Amino acid sequence: MSGHSKWATTKHKKAVIDAKRGKMFAKLIKNIEVAARTGGGDPAANPTLYDAIYKAKKSSVPNDNIDRAVKRGSGAEAGGADYQTIMYEGYGPNGVAVLIECLTDNRNRAASEVRVAMTRNGGSMADPGSVSYLFSRKGVVIVPKGELTEDDVLLAVLEAGAEEVNDLGEAFEVVSAATDVVAVRTALQDAGIDYESAETSFLPSMQVEVDEDTARKVFRLIDALEDSDDVQTVYVNADVSDEILEALDA
Repeated sequence: MSGHSKWATTKHKKAVIDAKRGKMFAKLIKNIEVAARTGGGDPAANPTLYDAIYKAKKSSVPNDNIDRAVKRGSGAEAGGADYQTIMYEGYGPNGVAVLIECLTDNRNRAASEVRVAMTRNGGSMADPGSVSYLFSRKGVVIVPKGELTEDDVLLAVLEAGAEEVNDLGEAFEVVSAATDVVAVRTALQDAGIDYESAETSFLPSMQVEVDEDTARKVFRLIDALEDSDDVQTVYVNADVSDEILEALDA
């Protein structure tokens, strides 16, 4: 997973300063609204909402927007949409498995936008279940390195159910069972360790190594999919080496 995570971390940094900032804000706000609708508007009693707010703040979403999203989601303010989570599955260039998580109030629009992005960028849609078995739902906490060593992080999270700590270059990725993500995040807080985000994610259980040309096409496909307001997250099982990532960055 390291290749994709490392790339995702880099991409996250770029997204904060480039033109997609508004789109990213909208997706983070949607997460907050849905979390508040599902588990109530009190972050202290709703860990999913707590994590959604935390991530939004770390990404510089204005507090005013966050507060309004919580109110809309919890029903304290009118105007919230009825978002549904839909998963689409498909294949990208060279048979790379693609899992597309949508949060939408219009299933037809979401399906159509996903299909168009896939077919225009060398991908194809697949039947439900045909690629999802290649991914496992996991808890993922991203910890910026700073002065930390891998051992510091390991020591803090081992008893909380962490399964592995991966070095992503400028950050560590702590992977756990999806049900342990709150315990892992709390353990880091108790140890005084700052973290970037804590959420559940789909990690590939089997990866496909790709060359530079395929990696470029896969990233183009991910960008096209993420361009849709209905698409929250795109997961792929492409394994991209550091050398290829550097070549693409250049």
